[in-house]
Amino acid sequence: MGSLFRSEEMTLCQLFLQSEAAYACVSELGELGLVQFRDLNPDVNAFQRKFVNEVRRCDEMERKLRYLEKEIKKDGIPMLDTGESPEAPQPREMIDLEATFEKLENELREVNQNAEALKRNFLELTELKHILRKTQVFFDEQEGGMHTTESMTRALITDESRTAGKTMGPVQLGFVAGVILRERLPAFERMLWRACRGNVFLRQAMIESALEDPSNGDKVYKSVFIIFFQGDQLKTRVKKICEGFRATLYPCPEAPTDRREMAMGVMTRIEDLNTVLGQTQDHRHRVLVAAAKNLKNWFVKVRKIKAIYHTLNLFNLDVTQKCLIAECWVPLLDIETIQIALRRGTERSGSSVPPILNRMETFEDPPTYNRTNKFTNAFQALINAYGVASYREMNPAPYTIITFPFLFAVMFGDLGHGAIMALFGLWMVLKEKPLAAKKTDNEIWNIFFGGRYIIFLMGVFSMYTGFVYNDIFSKSLNVFGSSWSINYNTSTVMSNKALQLNPASQDYSGIPYPIGLDPVWQVAENKIIFLNAYKMKISIIFGVIHMLFGVFVGLFNHRYFKNKLAIYCEFIPQVIFLVFLFFYMTVMMFMKWTKYSADSEDEKFTAGCAPSILITFINMVLFKSVDHDTGVCSPFMFAGQQGLQKFLVIIALLCVPWMLLAKPIMIMRSRKEAAHQPMAPYSNENGDAETGLNQQNATQDGAVQQGAGGGAGHGHDNEEMSEIFIHQGIHTIEYVLGSVSHTASYLRLWALSLAHAQLAEVLWNMVLKNGLQQGGWIGGIALWAIFGFWAVLTVGILVLMEGLSAFLHTLRLHWVEFQSKFYAGLGYAFTPFSFEVILDTSSSSTEE
Repeated sequence: MGSLFRSEEMTLCQLFLQSEAAYACVSELGELGLVQFRDLNPDVNAFQRKFVNEVRRCDEMERKLRYLEKEIKKDGIPMLDTGESPEAPQPREMIDLEATFEKLENELREVNQNAEALKRNFLELTELKHILRKTQVFFDEQEGGMHTTESMTRALITDESRTAGKTMGPVQLGFVAGVILRERLPAFERMLWRACRGNVFLRQAMIESALEDPSNGDKVYKSVFIIFFQGDQLKTRVKKICEGFRATLYPCPEAPTDRREMAMGVMTRIEDLNTVLGQTQDHRHRVLVAAAKNLKNWFVKVRKIKAIYHTLNLFNLDVTQKCLIAECWVPLLDIETIQIALRRGTERSGSSVPPILNRMETFEDPPTYNRTNKFTNAFQALINAYGVASYREMNPAPYTIITFPFLFAVMFGDLGHGAIMALFGLWMVLKEKPLAAKKTDNEIWNIFFGGRYIIFLMGVFSMYTGFVYNDIFSKSLNVFGSSWSINYNTSTVMSNKALQLNPASQDYSGIPYPIGLDPVWQVAENKIIFLNAYKMKISIIFGVIHMLFGVFVGLFNHRYFKNKLAIYCEFIPQVIFLVFLFFYMTVMMFMKWTKYSADSEDEKFTAGCAPSILITFINMVLFKSVDHDTGVCSPFMFAGQQGLQKFLVIIALLCVPWMLLAKPIMIMRSRKEAAHQPMAPYSNENGDAETGLNQQNATQDGAVQQGAGGGAGHGHDNEEMSEIFIHQGIHTIEYVLGSVSHTASYLRLWALSLAHAQLAEVLWNMVLKNGLQQGGWIGGIALWAIFGFWAVLTVGILVLMEGLSAFLHTLRLHWVEFQSKFYAGLGYAFTPFSFEVILDTSSSSTEE
């Protein structure tokens, strides 16, 4: 848990590996997931690196596995996923895997080609069967009369005679038969009519059943057609049109006996093809079932091999070409664990030379690494979405675990709505393993599931604040009994719509409600006025405390980095400015709550004499004098308040130039002192001037660093004084104005809480109340329907939409109002070489 408050201490190491042991050692480090390798060949092309051929072989194996996976999914065969991650195979096993994948791919492609050829043959025979049946109907239409061909011949001869203006003798007509896609038939018919000038006779009939396209397996609908024409010229023209519309022509005998014989032969061949197709599909299914059992493990093995060789391409070769050199960032606490993994990899490879892991000195900023578990990971993700913490900077995540759901609950305070959210989060937590195993690609569900612990805590905290507000679906819980009583008689209550209960009389028992709000406020006409003042004040109190806590967290950063100048010139004036103005305002709120009451014996401390906190604060900032002679009531809460307020404002205003000028002046003075420091004497017989100059420069740098009070990259040695003044001015203006705007920003806690409660009340009064007012069996049915409508609106609007709104506002309060007081977020994340991360990324990209 220590690294949750501050990132892990990292170190840069140099790793020496023997060539024969490098693969096994990197494999062990990938299983461990604690080492981030640096690319030592940034200028080398990816195609010129040492292990590029092995990476290409892995790409080819992965392509074959994707082909197998596509065929398995096409047949709907379930793939066995045990959830186990096999170890990366040895390099010599790559040949066996390649041979296995090559054999499976070739066998499957051969089966698919044979099946496609058989399906194409089956399609042709099926189309021919339909042509023979439909054309037989065409030829047998005129029963007992003239033969169809002769009638069509006469019709065409008569038509041509009219066109040519003369009579011609009897001519034998030719015909072609085929099939065409049903959607192309109208255009096909128009083209025949226009191109042949009406000298053809077209008959068509639809094929009722869908046919399977052998190339892609889609279902297509086709129609049979037969075209009668006269002469070879029209025959050539008709065939070209059929070719243009991709119609398939089939031979069709003219004699009925020949057609019957051909139909019988076609049916026999179709039956034989069905048998062969069934056997082909069975063989394909057996091949795919056998492959599906190992496909997931094969994917894991290939991806691990590829990741290892890709990592080895980041290494350098030594002069002897027998040793690989790597540089890597590792957590300081895990060096021993990494060395054990390296020794284990060396033993697996059979190498006799142990690996060498040396720590290196560097001026680079190390990566930021915060250890998380499944509970803290979601909160850390919220922080990293704003910016990764600088190295060894205070991490806001552990404080966010409490403050985030609490501030959310202040806005979402409802016992009923909080229970719905908490139960949903609890269900995802309890069903964590089976839900995670589904690995859906639904982005919204993945966001909900990833934040299951946040949702659960937000629901639990909302139940708590809802209990304090005494609000459950816009109604109250009378658990402890009300502290108010009605002393009016019945006639007075029935004849007056608005009556007031006087807390100074016997209407109030004097004993406050044990926890939260009294349930009588739920039916009071002035409920909103009371809740307005209550929630607005607690919003300011929570906001000031939250901001003060952020400033004090910054103190831990200054102390860790030994930045004394920031403590004296930034932290102290910031705290004084915030405490003397805004924390004083919160103190006055508590004083007003405790000092003034309706049943006070002293008239000066009754509820009517309580001064306005806002007016008092405005007068305090503007140095506006207040008249003391205002009768019994005093504008001040205690003696000497006006003088104290002037003192607090003056000190707070003096903190502004303190923040603005103190730090740059101190840096400028330290630089001048370092520049005028005399050169240190040295004993050198040869009078080496360069040595003396180096000593002087080193002394000056140390003096400047010490004067600046900076450490761990917090110095200002390379920065010009003008830039330091400008930056300090920006930070001062940002803090002073931000203190005002950020305090006002916390009023969103009040606004959203009030809006949520009022929306719940509107939903109750305008929807569910109507169902409760009807009686009888009709009222029961109406209540059932209205309750369903009310439940849908409650979950959809009040829980989902209002919950999302409150979540975003809480996120803004943490990112802007809280983290701006101490969090720089200028680091970069630690991305170790981890098989687990690589496999998760690969599987998610494959599903997309």
